[in-house]
Amino acid sequence: MNISLYLAVFGGLSLIIAAFSASLRKWPVSEPMLGLLAGALLGPQFVGALYAPEDSASLLREAANLLLAVSVMGVALQFPLRTIRTHTRPLLILLLVAMPLMAAIAAGIGWAILGVPLVACALLGASLCPTDPVLASNVVGGRFAERDVPQRTRQLLLLESGANDGLALPLVLVAIALTGVATAGSTAIESLWQLSGAVVVGVITGWCGGKALRAGERHGSTESGPMLFFAVTLAVGILGLSDLVHTDGVLAVFVGGLAFSFATTGREREAEVRIDEAVNRFAVLPLFMLLGMSLPWQDWKSLGVQGLIFAAAVLVLRRLPVILLLAKALKLRLRDAVYLGWFGPIGVAALFYLLLIDQRIGLDSELYAAGTLVIAVSTVVFGLTAASGRVLYRRASGGAAEDSAVEDEVMDRAD
Repeated sequence: MNISLYLAVFGGLSLIIAAFSASLRKWPVSEPMLGLLAGALLGPQFVGALYAPEDSASLLREAANLLLAVSVMGVALQFPLRTIRTHTRPLLILLLVAMPLMAAIAAGIGWAILGVPLVACALLGASLCPTDPVLASNVVGGRFAERDVPQRTRQLLLLESGANDGLALPLVLVAIALTGVATAGSTAIESLWQLSGAVVVGVITGWCGGKALRAGERHGSTESGPMLFFAVTLAVGILGLSDLVHTDGVLAVFVGGLAFSFATTGREREAEVRIDEAVNRFAVLPLFMLLGMSLPWQDWKSLGVQGLIFAAAVLVLRRLPVILLLAKALKLRLRDAVYLGWFGPIGVAALFYLLLIDQRIGLDSELYAAGTLVIAVSTVVFGLTAASGRVLYRRASGGAAEDSAVEDEVMDRAD
């Protein structure tokens, strides 16, 4: 890989995003999509100026894990405990009912369209089930989304995307066990440790980090400027500690962010929007550029039209029917159910789990190609529809998001 050219392209895109940051939210474009298209265009399939390194799979996996950690930390810091309590019931439904259903539907689509054995499709379905926090934040973040989409709808999508990335791991482990490489007992034990260990690590480190920050404030040794750096550093530290004790790192970071938020005064939430914007406007570019350079074009070609049909079917059928079915239980109006059902993007989290499966047991090239095709199509489609989706939602609600504030408050109390 020509690192100098890679950095030059990254710097150029960053300058464009910084210069037109307000306008980008109005256009049918997103930062992940720009990075993906830049990497694909300059990659070996077209211009040939950039080539992915030989160890691109390992690099992509670690970069995806790091980006997820920083992203879910940004999500967690947005929500005080009292806000999460108001969303407990719908959040549990999304995590414990909707997510397994989405995994099963994606697996069934793969079996029906690609003709791959159902056990192998279970790996694909488990990888594609989590809602991506990076792309989701891009959809509901910024002042235009705040203007057009009610707070409750935005909060549900962000909380779901922050929590389900880590909670998707047991589904992935079960899918791996179905291939015969692990027993049901060992899978259950590992899943239990991954989740419980992540909660313990997240609570302890997040709480200690928050208390340390408050102590620093009392003694005048903490300035407000480095708050963003402190939160990102905490996310990276939790991720590293989780890896050392073999727990679910992304879930630990999310729990750690919640604990940190609870242990601090609340002023630190001034940094969470900056974390979210920094991740979605700049930190996503290196990963998506690398992904664009590494896209398996020849394997996509081997999939043929079936690959495109599979990707389209997953985007349309994996989530939207499930959310519509659960709309009453989730206390969603029809327009909110349609919005949440459509905008449940597949992205960095799916890439991480695909590569995790490949690291553990090896992943068939056809399955990897199908998974990356869904990720690429999702990145482009949700980048193109985010702005128009907000406008359509506003028109469907008959005005701005504030018009639904009273209804949202009633629903929150009902939760």
